[in-house]
Amino acid sequence: MRISARADYAVRAALQLVASGGDGPVKAEAIADAQDIPHKFLEGILSDMRRGGLVTSQRGGNGGYRLAKPAEAISIADVIRVVDGPLVSVRGVRPPELSYRGPAQSLLPLWIALRSNVREILDGVSLADVASAQLPADVAALTDTPGAWANP
Repeated sequence: MRISARADYAVRAALQLVASGGDGPVKAEAIADAQDIPHKFLEGILSDMRRGGLVTSQRGGNGGYRLAKPAEAISIADVIRVVDGPLVSVRGVRPPELSYRGPAQSLLPLWIALRSNVREILDGVSLADVASAQLPADVAALTDTPGAWANP
C-alpha cells in the first residue's frame, strides 16, 4: 500500500488544524509553512476536504480553515478517503468488483483481507489520537513487531 503525497499532506494539514486548538480559522499559508507543504497544492487539498465535510472555510482578512467536527470524530481514513478515494484498490478497482480465475482465485480473499486490516487501523485512529501521540494500543503494538521498521 502506498500513501500518496496528497493523502500525507491532507492528514498533516488536518493535524495542524488540531494543533491550532480551534482558536479561529487558520490560513492555508500558515498550514503550508508549518508543515512544509506547497501552498498551491494544499489549496486544492483543503478544497477537497471542505467539499468532503472535514473542514470549513471562512473568507476575508480573518478567514481560513478549521475542522468541521471534533478531532476525535475524524479518522485518518476519513481524511484519506476524501482526498484519494477508497483506501485499497487494485488497478483502481475496489476488491469486491474483481474476479480471478484458476490459480489466481485466492487473490480476491487476500485483497479483501488487506482492505479489512487497512480499514481497521486507519478507521480506528482519529486525528486526536495522532495529535496527542496516543495511538490506540493495538496500533502502537504493531510498531513493535519484528521487522516493522525495516525496509525489505
